[in-house]
Amino acid sequence: MATTVITPEAGEISETSLNNKQEQAAPIREQPARKEWTATQRVAFRIAFIFFIIMCIPVTGEWWNNLVTINWFHLHYRDLYDIARFSPSIYKFQNPAYNLLGYIDWVEALVIGIAGGLIWTAADKKNKQYHNLYYWLRVVVRYRAGIGIIGFGFTKLFPVQMPYPSLGVLNAHFGDLTAQKIYWLSVGIVPWYQVFAGVVELAAGTMLFFRKTTTFGAILLLGALGDITYVNFAYDGGVHVYASYFVLFSAFLLWYDAVPVYNLIVKERFTVPPVLIPVFTQKWLKVTRVVLKTGTIGIFLVWLYYLQYVNFKYDPYKQPSTSGVKQLRGNYNVTEFKLNGQDIPYSPLDSVRWQGVTFEKWSSLTFNVNKPLNLDLSNGGGAAMRDINRNFELTGVAGGKRVFYYDADTVNKVLYLQDKLPEAGKRKGRRDNGGGGDKTGNGKIAKSFIPAEVQKNIRNEVTAIDPAAQSTRRKRGVPQELKDKRKRAHMILNYTADATGAHIVLAGKDDKKNDVYIVLDRVNRQYALTDSKLVAGKY
Repeated sequence: MATTVITPEAGEISETSLNNKQEQAAPIREQPARKEWTATQRVAFRIAFIFFIIMCIPVTGEWWNNLVTINWFHLHYRDLYDIARFSPSIYKFQNPAYNLLGYIDWVEALVIGIAGGLIWTAADKKNKQYHNLYYWLRVVVRYRAGIGIIGFGFTKLFPVQMPYPSLGVLNAHFGDLTAQKIYWLSVGIVPWYQVFAGVVELAAGTMLFFRKTTTFGAILLLGALGDITYVNFAYDGGVHVYASYFVLFSAFLLWYDAVPVYNLIVKERFTVPPVLIPVFTQKWLKVTRVVLKTGTIGIFLVWLYYLQYVNFKYDPYKQPSTSGVKQLRGNYNVTEFKLNGQDIPYSPLDSVRWQGVTFEKWSSLTFNVNKPLNLDLSNGGGAAMRDINRNFELTGVAGGKRVFYYDADTVNKVLYLQDKLPEAGKRKGRRDNGGGGDKTGNGKIAKSFIPAEVQKNIRNEVTAIDPAAQSTRRKRGVPQELKDKRKRAHMILNYTADATGAHIVLAGKDDKKNDVYIVLDRVNRQYALTDSKLVAGKY
């Protein structure tokens, strides 16, 4: 066991001003190294100790399964991100009203902490202080908060958390965007601001790894995540619980230095903060400490930096990773639209005729119809490997916007399209966007509507991205998501286009099995936004 030496808890040394502190800086009071705590302090600490340990230690089987199944020689950034991203999950009620806006796990952890603390108090009449345990509890909280916020920070340093808007989103009316979408897009259109936010979060997390800079890191964390917590409440962002999770940790860490900082900054007094310093007398403990600390920094700062860079470059979080048919990219006006042989003239009020067609640089086709559709209120996050499950371009956008993922048979010029909003999710409210997977429990890959003889002409989803971004997680994740049995509307459309793709004809079956014939002519739209040079993905 390591022994811990605690320096004297030097409190206020002098009430002198900074101008004459040299003459009056002699200590006026020294306290013993291990002074006894009051009974109230001891009870409060016991409750807090149990509560914060519950908050810091992952207990879900999913987290541990992820940890033990990681292929450390073929990593995806999400492997490390998921290690860093967890929060207590004890018990959720079926009735959302009882979950207290998502904070029910905190309440349950506190109840356990109170019960455990009272039992501990009844059983422990000997110890009069817990300096050592307090030190190690701070270590656990420091590293938990540091690792977690670094995982967050890298998704902003390489701006993939709030992507630059796609063409389909740029073409949406402002009033058709949810509050959450407006906020995320507001940050997404200024990627260098997002980078700055990432730098702040990374700086906070890095400083929490070191005892001497913990206070500065906690102040940064409190400011940054306090703002994010409020933003998520104000814009209904959906991650207010996880953001406030770090606010709680930063407040706990700052509690230790609150009085000295107040004395120094507010009262302008010469102040010596209390310092807890562990002393390891055994060599193996010294080596273990160095190995653990170096390993943590190496994995979550250096290795994760590289993996996140690869993700930004070739496989962006929230954006589809594979390119679409290059010839078809752009915005199009619908110049002719036939349904079952009947010509449907243009009318902004027509509920069938397509409007504002867009082929994104990735495999998405979007268009508008003049009728109400179900709205996806998620934030487009999750850990999806398949492009069809990366739906940020769809979430929070109303106004009859439809978004289809397509597989292209470029040999026979056929597009096999699937609605990115599954029918099972067509309800008001949030839905699973975390990568699909088996929803029926039979573990078999869902039958594809694409004929088997055509499959050879369609790219392999696993290997379609740059080899640098290949990972075991992707090799496992794509087949797993192919087991998703949720129903999706689909279309099969032949396409012909001139050499530049400026004039396109689509013909085939729409999602209602109607025969459609659609003529598209490219239009050059001018946006008030300037294209960003800091854009994720390689298409």
